[in-house]
Amino acid sequence: MTSKKIETALIAAGRSKRYTQGSVNSVIQRASSLVFDSVADKKRATAGRAEGELFYGRRGTLTHFSLQEAMTELEGGAGCVLYPCGAAAVANAILAFVAAGDNVLMAGSVYEPTQDFCTHILGKMNVSTTWFDHTMGAEIGELVTPQTKVVFLESPASITMEVQDIPAIVAAVRAKAPEAIIMIDNTWAAGILFRALDFGIDISIQAGTKYLIGHSDAMIGTAVANERCWAQLRENSYLMGQMVDADTAYMASRGLRTLAVRLCQHEESALRVAHWLAERPEVAVVNHPALPQCKGHAFWKRDFSGSSGLFSFVLKARLTDRQLADYLDNFEHFSMAYSWGGFESLILANQPEELNAIRPAREVDFSGTLVRVHIGLENVDDLIDDLAAGFARLG
Repeated sequence: MTSKKIETALIAAGRSKRYTQGSVNSVIQRASSLVFDSVADKKRATAGRAEGELFYGRRGTLTHFSLQEAMTELEGGAGCVLYPCGAAAVANAILAFVAAGDNVLMAGSVYEPTQDFCTHILGKMNVSTTWFDHTMGAEIGELVTPQTKVVFLESPASITMEVQDIPAIVAAVRAKAPEAIIMIDNTWAAGILFRALDFGIDISIQAGTKYLIGHSDAMIGTAVANERCWAQLRENSYLMGQMVDADTAYMASRGLRTLAVRLCQHEESALRVAHWLAERPEVAVVNHPALPQCKGHAFWKRDFSGSSGLFSFVLKARLTDRQLADYLDNFEHFSMAYSWGGFESLILANQPEELNAIRPAREVDFSGTLVRVHIGLENVDDLIDDLAAGFARLG
């Protein structure tokens, strides 16, 4: 990224005159076939098809190039591939670098669809998965073998929010397997609160459905790669037919322009709610990376430039099914829904045994019900009142 501060970079990235053509925003160019005026133009487009020349709709239009250029600048990479959703970004990034007989070293508390992809898809391809404890640091080197081709991280962890010691992990992996590809699901940080490639990670992946889109009305995935991985990621993803429509690419570009101010408000409100929850007698622990009690807090403080709106907390008691339904069904401002990152506040809950079923490396160390919240852009006092009413329903 240039010397511009992130707020300025988010406004300017991907907005050259080639992409805006006199307007404020990038143009929406919908196209499958792109017409050439001459044989010479066709040859030039074919030669430059991987470098931003208009060639064929699946390679992208000006709308796609604008977003890709912006994401590449913002995350400090060599290029960006766009996918129809975050899960597609994860799956295709891994597939671009593995073959039968290879091994993937996977953090044990990653997003559940990422785990399912390893189990149900990679397993059928004779690509093995080794799960490691999400809190493991330099000792991960003991798990690296000559077959390890991909090391996949996610920080903070999905649901339980442990923050990983990324520098220690990267150093240990590089010492044992310099050619291994290190990837991270960087969605929680929106690609800007944690500068993954600056830490020696090869590919930073996001479910742009969350904070990039920001309004819960479109799905997109992104993967920004460094120089050594860019061409292979780009070409393999192209061969696997990965593409998004121009309208969704445009919406993600538009979302970038307000990302900094939205994240700032998500962070401020989430921290207020987290501190309030930490004082509640019903709550055993608050899993917010910015709070000292969260596992890996010191790593977050060292490596991240801020926090977002997603965190969880564990109740002292394990709620019965009836209590849980009464608790979740009657919120005024919190809605139940999968995903997060939009303007609205969301809430979901998991029992310990449900989490243990999706944590192949290590079981949870608590017995109470876990509640995950995404703090949206509503007035934070209204949200706190809503949560207080929820506790009152528990009696």
